[in-house]
Amino acid sequence: MSWNPILDTHYPIGTDVDAIETVIVPRTRDLGAFEVRRALPARERQMLGPFIFFDSMGPAEFLTGQGVDIRPHPHIGLSTVTYLFEGKFHHRDSLGTDQWIEPGAVNLMTAGHGITHSERVDGDMLKAPYRLSGLQTWIALPEDVEDGAPDFAHATKADLPLLEAEGKQLRLILGDAYGERAPVATPSRMFYADALLEAGATLPMPEDHEDRGAFVLDGSVCVAGQVFEKGQMLVFRPGDQIALQAGEAGARLMILGGDTLSGPRHIWWNFVASSKERIEAAKEAWRAGDWMHGRFQLPPTDNAEYIPLPG
Repeated sequence: MSWNPILDTHYPIGTDVDAIETVIVPRTRDLGAFEVRRALPARERQMLGPFIFFDSMGPAEFLTGQGVDIRPHPHIGLSTVTYLFEGKFHHRDSLGTDQWIEPGAVNLMTAGHGITHSERVDGDMLKAPYRLSGLQTWIALPEDVEDGAPDFAHATKADLPLLEAEGKQLRLILGDAYGERAPVATPSRMFYADALLEAGATLPMPEDHEDRGAFVLDGSVCVAGQVFEKGQMLVFRPGDQIALQAGEAGARLMILGGDTLSGPRHIWWNFVASSKERIEAAKEAWRAGDWMHGRFQLPPTDNAEYIPLPG
């Protein structure tokens, strides 16, 4: 039997409202150039299915010559997925990947035993002002692949299944839902989709996934007589039949979930693991900085600097 966070007293649930098990109001962090709203992990929930980290970033306005500039840093035990609405930035990793992340595309980087990457805005992007907004999520890996080889997969917006009917449009980013499957393979069964609803349109949640939730990006939705506004994450009880109805201004949602894991995860900095020992080993490997023969290497096209281990 898989671990159900609802039944774990270490992760107390929030206020129950009819069909909703938990409502999460993200914490806002000011990163200087832009704001980030973090819905996961939260006091109410560490994970939603395998999703252990959920950040909504921007929208931010950058002046000429300014932009995202995140130096190489490490990850273990997770897959990252970046999904942009506006702007773009440059991903480079220790596998040799050199990929611009653009709106609507999927970029799934699986850390496994260890990977290093950077995220920057450079080149022609710095020659004019631009806007940036999007989502960054982390997917915790099942224990049997935590120490696997790192990987990177990319799919363009045009590659992703698009479903349209009765005032709603849904793009499937990862996993399977509504009889469709996204092209990028995932480390466990899940779904992640971008849904746009006209006023009054109704979206049923997938019924064949263990854990399910929704994040309101814009507008509002009504569930079981309760109205939920922009910026709230809703977590639904397993097995319930759920439908979300858009308010008068319509709604844009991210729906997500999937199989729960065998237990909670430890999180420290950019590391996720099923044991503290794995975290400590990764910390020592990054502190050692043996880029030639150690656990971590720097991106071959971005290796002049890196973020040191905190503390």
